[in-house]
Amino acid sequence: MSRVITNEADLRAIVEDPHPDIANKAVTRIDPQSRRFIELSPFFLLATTAADGTCDVSPRGDPPGNVLVLDEQTIAFGDRKGNRRLDSLRNILSSPHVGMLFVIPGINDTIRVNGMARIVAEAPYLQRMSVRGSVPHLTVEVVVEEMFSHCSKALVRSKMWDASSWPDRSEVPTGGQIARSQRDLAVEAQVIDDMLALDAQHGLY
Repeated sequence: MSRVITNEADLRAIVEDPHPDIANKAVTRIDPQSRRFIELSPFFLLATTAADGTCDVSPRGDPPGNVLVLDEQTIAFGDRKGNRRLDSLRNILSSPHVGMLFVIPGINDTIRVNGMARIVAEAPYLQRMSVRGSVPHLTVEVVVEEMFSHCSKALVRSKMWDASSWPDRSEVPTGGQIARSQRDLAVEAQVIDDMLALDAQHGLY
């Protein structure tokens, strides 16, 4: 029978304490090299929490440089066109604590940011986020409370950037197949895939 771990003492009985250098590696400001990494990253994951404690993780992508480092404490990113569910933004309104994981293709190191977010309209820097002539109406500013680099083990283990380890595309369900399966839709998966492809081509910005 499985044993559920319910307290840190039991957890530490299995996993020893980290080295002090690792335990204390978080910083509270954006140093120059971390800034370079963030500005070169075209993709990050944004974790938010709703008022009832439920969590959400949203992928965010833009050309490198579209996440702005406003100062040593603050970063900002634009809210682009999407499905208009506003999951992340609604969560931020009720619970401003967020987590971010910045990724650069081909690089195994990542940067993690935890901080306090706020939603801003009519920010003076919005024009700097313009892509293909499209300027976001809203931006999210995050005040960094802790930031640290994350070791490469997860990406090395997963062989994320090793193309020889990638599955054949035919083996992976398409977006249309997943949508049809999840919602028991009558429409054919290919029809959904065609709609998704059209939206991806013309609805990015």
